[in-house]
Amino acid sequence: MELLQLHYFRVVAQHEHMTKAAEALNIAQPSLSKTIARLEEHVGVPLFERQGRSIRLNAYGGAYLKRVERIFAELDAGKREVLDMAGLASRSVLLAASISNVLPELLSAFLEKHPQTHFRQVLEPTAVMQRMLEDGEIDLCLTSASIEGEGLEWRALRTDAIVLCVPEHHRLAGRERVSLLELKGEPFIGQRAGYWFRDLTDQICRKAGFQPNTIIEVEESDAIVNLFRRGIGLIFLPEMSWSKRAHLLPNRLYVDDAEFKITMGLAWSKRHYMSTAALEFRQFVMDYYAGL
Repeated sequence: MELLQLHYFRVVAQHEHMTKAAEALNIAQPSLSKTIARLEEHVGVPLFERQGRSIRLNAYGGAYLKRVERIFAELDAGKREVLDMAGLASRSVLLAASISNVLPELLSAFLEKHPQTHFRQVLEPTAVMQRMLEDGEIDLCLTSASIEGEGLEWRALRTDAIVLCVPEHHRLAGRERVSLLELKGEPFIGQRAGYWFRDLTDQICRKAGFQPNTIIEVEESDAIVNLFRRGIGLIFLPEMSWSKRAHLLPNRLYVDDAEFKITMGLAWSKRHYMSTAALEFRQFVMDYYAGL
């Protein structure tokens, strides 16, 4: 078996079409078909279901692809490690976050000390971020969900109350506290289902006896705030996030429910190589929250 065969296998699995995969690889389609056939002969079972030139991974192929992806992830990590050791690697950090509004202050403070560092940040649901950690696609995950899995570590950083913000002329404006049941039927703006903060607040509200009436679902927290300021609906926010936007969200209420709290944490994989820059940022984040 050759590494090139495995590379071709990944591309065919991605395109699920021999001709398109051959075009992407810039090789002849018969040559690609023969390479895949030799790989299947070596493995001992067919990896694809074929319908003309369209092919799909079967159960064997799906299982095999997971292993192949790990091989290439290890090769990428090995390259990063030796370049880092030789001082030739760019200072880069691959970061995922479930709540992005805490990042500007964190990143700006870190970059003051390490201006040559390059960050690439993604915003994904928790399940996607966990898979990216396990596959070595990201270095760190800043999340409000406890991420658990084999080879993963999650460190709690800070616990905050979840607060309610209401428009200026809302019936609850001026109150200090509110019960959850008073919010039954109210229109809400929030993240789409699947994001941990949305799922958490929905779950707590259901325990109180109602499903929040979320009329608009978005992904970016800034979009939520902008829509809120138009008086469209109510929003839930971690108190730390609210404090950074207090001038935009003056009507903040605490919710009388002991579960209405959120814990921010940092997760990483113990299996994959982490660059010097990523290790420095991990320590910086833990020190930052410890000093709050």
